[in-house]
Amino acid sequence: MSLADPTSDTTPFFSDDSEAEGSEERGAGPSQRREVEEPASGVSSMRSVFTVIVLCFINLLNYMDRFTVAGVLPDIEQYFRINDGKSGLLQTVFICSYMFLAPVFGYLGDRYNRKVIMSVGIGFWSVVTLASSYMPREYFWLLLLARGLVGVGEASYSTIAPTIIADLYVKERRTQMLSVFYFAIPVGSGLGYIVGSKVDGMAGDWHWALRVTPALGVVAVVLLLFVVKEPKRGAIEARPEHTLQRTSWLGDMKALCRNPSFVLSTFGFTAVAFVTGSLALWAPAFLFRASVFTGERPPCVKGPCDTSDSLYFGIITVVSGILGVASGAEASRRLRLRTPRADPLVCALGLLLSAPFLYLAIVFAQASPIATYVFIFLGETFLSMNWAIVADILLYVVVPTRRSTAEAFQIVLSHLLGDAGSPYLIGVVCPQTTQSQSHCTLP
Repeated sequence: MSLADPTSDTTPFFSDDSEAEGSEERGAGPSQRREVEEPASGVSSMRSVFTVIVLCFINLLNYMDRFTVAGVLPDIEQYFRINDGKSGLLQTVFICSYMFLAPVFGYLGDRYNRKVIMSVGIGFWSVVTLASSYMPREYFWLLLLARGLVGVGEASYSTIAPTIIADLYVKERRTQMLSVFYFAIPVGSGLGYIVGSKVDGMAGDWHWALRVTPALGVVAVVLLLFVVKEPKRGAIEARPEHTLQRTSWLGDMKALCRNPSFVLSTFGFTAVAFVTGSLALWAPAFLFRASVFTGERPPCVKGPCDTSDSLYFGIITVVSGILGVASGAEASRRLRLRTPRADPLVCALGLLLSAPFLYLAIVFAQASPIATYVFIFLGETFLSMNWAIVADILLYVVVPTRRSTAEAFQIVLSHLLGDAGSPYLIGVVCPQTTQSQSHCTLP
């Protein structure tokens, strides 16, 4: 691809060349010596590591907040006296807001200071999350509105943070750092269930579970402002920002739609989002109701409800996520020595292996709780193999000046066809597709 052609994207799945990465080994002599003195990104190696740590912490915090609600869902249903269809809207409204705002922040992230955008977004997210914990019983719609506004903060972060890592590292080092960054998704999700259930149990009030992450959000903003430094776009790839012509948003979208590697990996990730969205919201509630159905525990008539299933599911999510992300990255690294299509092959294998285990988890829910947890663990492990790899695919098949737009487009498509509707869909159809409603609605 010519550097003067900003709309050209290649498909490195089928070759050893990368569309977005230049050769950092070019230019021996004086230029190489200057690189030693001052990194091309403009950020020192030590500060780059601290930047990744801060971004990882905020990513963990985002997912922790997102799934705290799922950890106390039985209490929320009991408090507002709502059915599964309405409680499923909590996730759907958030995802829809997050999805539709992602292109806005993707556009801004490709053109303006990314650190400032993230700081403002996370500050707003912290305020709205705290406000959502004070909604009165009669105003469930206000809780829905607040959860929708939480999507503003997450959209400002999720579309931009990976592009900062991409401007700090290249090749295998980038893959390693992205793996660290995406460890935060399963770990944060699991902590959301754990913190939600434990704080609910200790305080005897589910509202306090929603007040943990806003306090940590303030810490995140401070770390962003004083630790993270904005790197130069594309400079680390021997293709600094001034050598890449910017195009309009419409031009960016046309180029992305003509990039088969990006489009196909996005559709694959959409399947992951559909499964994880419904699993994340409904798995603890499903396990609780299965135990009620078999008579192992009494139904929740008055809060606080038994949240032990949220605790166990959170621990499983943390451990399986760490194993899945690490094994996916390692499998991709080893397979890459044999074929340039290693990344999509590992992602496909993870999805294929997860399906039967998740199905068996549903089948064994009434017969054996232990077997159900084992199958969920295996299914989540294989699903988690996709997280870091899909992100890495996007970054090496898209040029630096349109990566935030690409992140936003992937978020929109994967959520629109994935987890924006799957939690609500499960909540609506479940009572009509099971032999007993005790699996789907609170007794």
